[in-house]
Amino acid sequence: MRPGLDLLVDSVDCHVHACPHINARSIDVLQAARAAAAAGMRSIGLMDNFSNSSGLAALARRELADLDIDIFGGLIMEPPAGGLSVDAVKIALAYGYDVTDGARFISLPTHHTRNIARQEGRDESYMETCLEIPEKGDLPDLLLEILDLIAAHDVVLNTGHISGTEACRLTEIAVQRGVGKILVPASHYEPDEVRHITDAGAYAEFSFFFMSHATQLGLTHVDAEKHTVTAVNLARMAQLINTATPARTVLSGDCGVYVLPPPVEGFREFLLMIESTGFDRDAMRQMSAVNPAALFKVPARQTSAN
Repeated sequence: MRPGLDLLVDSVDCHVHACPHINARSIDVLQAARAAAAAGMRSIGLMDNFSNSSGLAALARRELADLDIDIFGGLIMEPPAGGLSVDAVKIALAYGYDVTDGARFISLPTHHTRNIARQEGRDESYMETCLEIPEKGDLPDLLLEILDLIAAHDVVLNTGHISGTEACRLTEIAVQRGVGKILVPASHYEPDEVRHITDAGAYAEFSFFFMSHATQLGLTHVDAEKHTVTAVNLARMAQLINTATPARTVLSGDCGVYVLPPPVEGFREFLLMIESTGFDRDAMRQMSAVNPAALFKVPARQTSAN
């Protein structure tokens, strides 16, 4: 038995890239779900920069209903998926085969943000298409309407790849608008920014991808341009997790790209690495199972994974 397999039992990896993509994938949706079920995991969440993944999740749940694995999806508001659009959000929230389907998260863009565009050195025409949360004044009416839809449907607001400063302001506004579930990808944030968002009631997400060797390779995430991202070392990530505290942390794999291990294996490696920095089993379970299950309304298991 490989070390750390027990850490996977009942876990939820809310960040799996198994949907079709312009990068090669290591695994498809059904393979990813079967592997997660075999490892005793409770749920996986499908991320897709090109379309609402709720439909694939609904199909996979039907096809694999005998495996007692929950599969959920949502909408990343990238331009190919409809961009910042009230209509796209409304469709995502209802998309599937029955009333139990539909998006469980709505995410701000992950690459069409000014924050990422600046890091990637994009040209001005690209930058003009990208989201930036204003430092002062009201948010655009369109974004406020989207926040209100997220609040009304009690799904997760994922803040996407905006800057730490932007995330702090957006989190405050979202809470004021009644959004009750907020997940902030925070691997590159400063400790004071992490503390700010978690004090406001959000969860900070930390992912294996940003510690992995995939950060050394130029990848095409949304178009033909290849870009690398800054790696985060283990000590830094542990510091940020301690700042957030396990009570407000969600750990995820962010695997699926062809140069990384398949999602279950990548998640196992990541959990072992985080545990090695001094977090006990109760903390690990909180961050990898309890918190994401509550955020994404993962249903109780039909059978025991043991």
